[in-house]
Amino acid sequence: MTHFNLMTPKSISNLNALALAVLVSGSLHADVKPNPLFTDGAVLQRGQPVPVWGTARDGEKVTVEFNNQKVTTTAADGKWSLNLKPLKEGGPFTMTLTGDNAVTVNNLLVGEVWVCSGQSNMEWAFSKAHNAKDEGPKAAFPKIRMFTVKKKISVKPLAEAQGNWIECSPESVGGFSAVGYFFARDIYQKLGVPVGMIHTSWGGTPAQAWTSLEGFGNDPELNGYVDAANRKLANYDAAVAAYPAKLEEFKAKAAERNEAGDKAYQEALKSWKEATAQAKQAGQPLPPRPAPPRRQPKAPPGPDGGQSDPATLYNGMLAPVIPYAIKGAIWYQGESNAMQSKQYRTLFPAMIADWRARWKQGDFPFFFVQIAPFNGQPPEIREAQFLTLAKVKNTAMVVTTDVGDATDIHPTRKEPVGQRLALAARALTYGEKTEYSGPLYESMTAKGGEIALSFKHVGGGLVAKDGELKGFTIAGEDKQFVPAQAKIQGSAILVSAEGVVAPKAVRYGWANVPDVNLFNQQGLPASPFRTDVD
Repeated sequence: MTHFNLMTPKSISNLNALALAVLVSGSLHADVKPNPLFTDGAVLQRGQPVPVWGTARDGEKVTVEFNNQKVTTTAADGKWSLNLKPLKEGGPFTMTLTGDNAVTVNNLLVGEVWVCSGQSNMEWAFSKAHNAKDEGPKAAFPKIRMFTVKKKISVKPLAEAQGNWIECSPESVGGFSAVGYFFARDIYQKLGVPVGMIHTSWGGTPAQAWTSLEGFGNDPELNGYVDAANRKLANYDAAVAAYPAKLEEFKAKAAERNEAGDKAYQEALKSWKEATAQAKQAGQPLPPRPAPPRRQPKAPPGPDGGQSDPATLYNGMLAPVIPYAIKGAIWYQGESNAMQSKQYRTLFPAMIADWRARWKQGDFPFFFVQIAPFNGQPPEIREAQFLTLAKVKNTAMVVTTDVGDATDIHPTRKEPVGQRLALAARALTYGEKTEYSGPLYESMTAKGGEIALSFKHVGGGLVAKDGELKGFTIAGEDKQFVPAQAKIQGSAILVSAEGVVAPKAVRYGWANVPDVNLFNQQGLPASPFRTDVD
């Protein structure tokens, strides 16, 4: 006998209400999730408070347990954050996050964390370094790890960066930043603690793209960047709405142009082949081959702008990793600001101050690379970087006059660059008693027919490498610089030139590709400079 379960209208209504409740409760539920920086293989900073953050349901209690610490907070607006007390180096450790669900993060290390950022010379992969073939097999350092931030442009600061932590091995090191790897390797070998690198760089990008909107401040020199960023922000919603139609219009025109261009090219190619055959038969000169269709115009820019626009890379690639606990930052950039070198004197210090203000970790170490010799890089950009040293505390500059390439803006000798950055960190950050910089011009005294130059960072003494000093020029009142004779006298250098009886200024290495040889006994090159800074 068959039984039927008859439902009344009231029971159907109750069931619908129950289904709706289940649906609503499911939509309100959001799993506890750590920020992508806190995933398997991460390196956490030792010796200082460690912020941990992520997403969860509003009002959800979130507990983080790590290395005998247990900290609880409550999510608000879909986000949560908390601080772990200072950690001691070591690992691997496990982190557990619990709320409505539980998440376990494995293989965590505690050590030193550095940000490595800039443009193409920082992005330059280890696999393309000059000695990658020899050094790659030696790169078995599982306690060195790198998180490479995926390239992203944004008008507004983003909350999450895409990427993952990679252990250093001979198989994986090829994709690491070459400068970042050599820096981390030397720090690890010196300290013996894990080293994590957060690599966030993009080739061909200027410093203004890596500075927040607020970081430009009210400086008149930087007002143009503020105005450009504000316009982009004000028009953002309209640009988002208009972009799909612009993109479709571009695609349609491109397809139409491709079709017409290809058809015309094929017809021209056919005619050329026929004419070529006739010319060969008649013993006449061959006609020129028709050129293929011209390259298509670029697609319309996206609503977020481009990677060179003010603040776009700060928003998309730096803001998402703040406030991850770090020790400091290394920076290799400036090529894209070379034509605005004087402005860079203001912009670069402003960017450093901006990063420090955002991280709220005080004046953390910020070590940077002076642009390498190259036909297209004027001396003024190196000067702007040199002048930053006097303006900004807890900084150091790596000089690269001996490892550049006159015909390539991307010199492949990245190991000395990373080593010199690590030397600065070892001395200034980790307290090692060692010279970390090449000679840096400090002051001058004119007397008679010569100028005496004094330097900082002479180390064990000044050295003219491979012969007599070269690269010096001198000028009198007429400001006409001529090649000069220079000689070392103790910790100073005396500069003079025949015919310049009352010298007023000296320049050293003042060229796109300096031919220079002043070092200290530690083997570190002197920075180019001029005494007549305008």
